[in-house]
Formats: sequence, C-alpha cells, structure tokens
Amino acid sequence: MAGVRLVDRVADAVRSVTGEVVLIANDSEAFASVPLPVRSDAVPGAGALGGIYTALLWAAESGRAGALAVACDLAFPSAPLLGDVARIGLAGDADVVIPESSGPRGVEPLFAYYSVACLPEIEAAISRRDLELVGFSRALRVHRVPLDQVRSYGDPTRLFFNVNTREDRDVAERLATMTPSAGEAS
Repeated sequence: MAGVRLVDRVADAVRSVTGEVVLIANDSEAFASVPLPVRSDAVPGAGALGGIYTALLWAAESGRAGALAVACDLAFPSAPLLGDVARIGLAGDADVVIPESSGPRGVEPLFAYYSVACLPEIEAAISRRDLELVGFSRALRVHRVPLDQVRSYGDPTRLFFNVNTREDRDVAERLATMTPSAGEAS
C-alpha cells in the first residue's frame, strides 16, 4: 500500500515501541520474504488465539513480561496508540490492555498487550477449542483503553482497518491518499 507492504507498516509501528518484532505465522514459509524472525504457531489450527499464545510463549522464553499482538494486515497502525497500550501493560496493573473500537467486538484484540500471566487461561481455552479472542480474558485483569481516548489518535475505523480482500486494499489505497490523523501511519 502506497509502496509499503502492510506487514512492514505494522512491523515499523511495533519496532518504534518495542525495538523488537517477531512475526508469528501459521505458515512461516509464506513470510520468507519478510526480514523478521518468524515463529510458527505452537498449536496449529488455533487461529489468532494460537498466534497470541505463541507470542506469549516467546515472551516467557525471552524473560519478557508480555507481548504486543498486532495483526499484520492493518493498513494504518498507530505507533503512539500502540505505545500507550504497551506502557499501560508494562505498568503491571492489567494482564490484557485492549483498545475499544466501534467494530463488531467493541475492542481490538489484535492491537493489544497480553501479559505472560495470560498463558494458562489461553492454554485452557485452546484445549477446550474455545478460540474466541476475548473469551479467555474473563478470568484476567483487563484494561480497556476507552474509545474516546482511542479517538484522540485518529478515527478508529481507519486506525483498525485491516485488509483482507482486493476491495479492502483499494479502499486502503484511497484512504492513504487522504491526510492521516495525528499518530497514525501514513
């Protein structure tokens, strides 16, 4: 999009916050051209929840408190919003830090911080085959970044716009020609 792959736009936003990016993929071969370390899903077939689980296993192995989980198909990831999500998470007062949105779930689980404390709950959910992204968090301390605060970074519809089809890509290309809101990738 606008000459930059989506995965690179997301990686740049994450790198600006953490300095380190690891790509978690169900098919690591599909991302061979991406210059990032790639980890295959620890539990194949567990969808996005399995990806979060794999990221948290990596975080635990690396001695980290948690991980940011960001979908690699976001067109306009906001590094400043992601930085706030990470800061809240690293403060240690929540196991999950998730921004609210105007989307169908009301939150954005693939633009969130997850503490390694989530591992047992996610593992239990996967073993039950309950792969709902927000279902496992009911037993954890969750901090929701209020929608009004999210809006201070830009239009949530744009901030969390993901590209799944050719039509989505065309919409994202049109949106990219418009002036971005403060704090979002252009």
